[in-house]
Amino acid sequence: MPKLSAGLLLFRETGGTLEVLIGHPGGPFWARKDEGAWSIPKGEYVDGEDPWAVAQREFVEELGKQPPTGARIDLSPLRQPGGKIVTAFAVRGDLDLDGAFSNTFTLEWPPGSGKFTEFPEIDRVGWFDVAAAREKLLKGQRPLLDQLEEALGRGGSDGSRSR
Repeated sequence: MPKLSAGLLLFRETGGTLEVLIGHPGGPFWARKDEGAWSIPKGEYVDGEDPWAVAQREFVEELGKQPPTGARIDLSPLRQPGGKIVTAFAVRGDLDLDGAFSNTFTLEWPPGSGKFTEFPEIDRVGWFDVAAAREKLLKGQRPLLDQLEEALGRGGSDGSRSR
């Protein structure tokens, strides 16, 4: 059975421009990667858990802030290149990123050194217009932007972008 992950794609409109909130993964593997490295706040869960509850929990763990309340848009699950199934929900809301902080994970670094270091799961978070987010997001998560645009009546799966 593939691994399951659930996440929250927060969005807002600023001056008619659609923006989404995404995060850059922490740790040494991602340190020098930017384009194609960012992700929606998300995390793994086991079959039987409520993906919506998991998406909200992971948002808090990865940003240190409660997700905005509001109507959710259920996006279609995506199979990532590695086989993981990502279930995502979009919610409209403006979130002040001051004071945002992520939970951490421990990794032996450098490998084989016997030295274990803590790294944040997300080391940067930001609001990006859809065109910029399309460049920054992991390739396997880019269809979430199309789904969001389609749900908002702004184009989407035909490859069009917000303007």
